This record gives sequence, C-alpha cells and structure tokens, in this order.
Amino acid sequence: MSSSSAERAAGEGNGARQGPEPVCPRFHAAVELIGRRWAGVILFSLLSGPLYFRELGAAVPEMSDRLLSQRLRELEAEGLVQRCVHDGPPARVSYALTDAGRDLEPAIAELHDWAQRWEAANPPSESPA
Repeated sequence: MSSSSAERAAGEGNGARQGPEPVCPRFHAAVELIGRRWAGVILFSLLSGPLYFRELGAAVPEMSDRLLSQRLRELEAEGLVQRCVHDGPPARVSYALTDAGRDLEPAIAELHDWAQRWEAANPPSESPA
C-alpha cells in the first residue's frame, strides 16, 4: 500500500476519514466474469490441459450441458478459452485455455488453495439423521 493509501486507510492526512477507493471497473468486470456460475470451475478444469466437451461435463456433473455450452461460449468470446473442432466421424470439440486464460492460473490456484484451507477450518455441519 502506498503511503498516501496507508494514510487514507488510517484516516490520516487532512484529518477527515476518507471512504474506500472506487473499485476499478476492469477488476470488477474480471471478477464478474470469473465469478459467473461454473465459470471458475471450468477454468480450473482446463488448467490440466485441453478437454473435450464430455470430459468437462464429467468434471462438473452438477452442470447441465446447456449451461456448460453457454459458459464456454462466454469464456471463448472473452478470449480465455479456445474451441477446437476435431474432424470425425463423429466430429468432436475440445476446449483449451488461451494464453490469457492461462495467465489466470496463479489466481485460480491460490483460490483453490484458499478454498481447501477454508473448508478444513469450516467443516460442514452434520444434519441429524
């Protein structure tokens, strides 16, 4: 944190407490994109390498094919995922991270690690039988 940011956070400077800094619109858009339902899970699954549509569906069995297809189109349109059609019969489609998608690997890996720590610290409560 810069000294001016630190001063604002501590309420120093002109003596008046400043409010939070406005959220960067690009950061907000990135969080919204990755935070869409199942988008982060799709990106995480593709970190291991290209996967066929069915393999992605198997990695996230709770997701419908329709929603998987929609999220993949959105991630492709944003330049994070690349679609590759393989000649058939039958023709098959695989998906892989682009360089921009691969750039998210450290953030996704850290979020995964945090989720493991959070789950260990907050085990699900057992419901009475």
